[in-house]
Amino acid sequence: MADLAARASTWWAIFQINFHEKLVYRGDFMLGTLMRFLPILTQIFLWSAIFSAKGESSGNAEIVGYTYYNIVAYYLLSTISRAFSSMPGLASGIALQIREGEIKKYLIQPLDLISFFLLNRIAHKLTYYIVAAVPFAIVFFLCRGYFSGWPPGHVLAAYFTSLVLSFMLGFFMEATIGMIGFWFLEVRSLLFVYMLFTFFLSGHMFPLDMLNELGGPWALIVKSLPLMYLAYFPAAVFLEKITGPELFWGLVVQVGWVVFFIIASRLSFHYGVKQYSAYGG
Repeated sequence: MADLAARASTWWAIFQINFHEKLVYRGDFMLGTLMRFLPILTQIFLWSAIFSAKGESSGNAEIVGYTYYNIVAYYLLSTISRAFSSMPGLASGIALQIREGEIKKYLIQPLDLISFFLLNRIAHKLTYYIVAAVPFAIVFFLCRGYFSGWPPGHVLAAYFTSLVLSFMLGFFMEATIGMIGFWFLEVRSLLFVYMLFTFFLSGHMFPLDMLNELGGPWALIVKSLPLMYLAYFPAAVFLEKITGPELFWGLVVQVGWVVFFIIASRLSFHYGVKQYSAYGG
């Protein structure tokens, strides 16, 4: 019990240090956070132009099952999903530390590297939410007319669960990619491909159930990937596009992907350290 308490105290100290470190650069952090709200306006105007071009500007007109209000609501919710699941600089940072040998300073210390990075990222997200809470509240208040109301309590519970799981999935997925740096010193090309696929296949650009209209195996292939749980799935849960048994099994699969990438990141780190060599001071 004493050992567990000492370990918890260590992790709490690491979290506090990381949290205060993020606040040192709060001015730059705040500016970067506010700039991320600009794409919301462009997406609202883009979809408005699409519905107008089709001559379906009325509130009840639909494109592949989505009204204009549904689309705007979906995009706002997918922005929140991405705020949880995106991990800017995590994979590239791990690969860079491996390539330049900085990672050895962690390897010689009595701490778990992946847990250290996880605490660092939790501190980063907490700082982000503190800074972005007011802008998000203002945006959602101004856009409240695009929503039909709050979903039932059990749907809200499933929504917040899927958001937490999207954070875990995004972290361990990128940590696994970063660990590939133990075998390949340069992973920027791989990261570029990953970011490209994530941008389109996570549902950040459009609701993935629109792919059902394409026919063939495309919708099934996209929904078989873990990327859809980074943005599309939480937003679809809130909008009650996914309900009943489909919602239950969706959460089960999301948990399964989280567990898969936890194991993958642990194995990558374990075997990567075994063949890692570092020289000099």
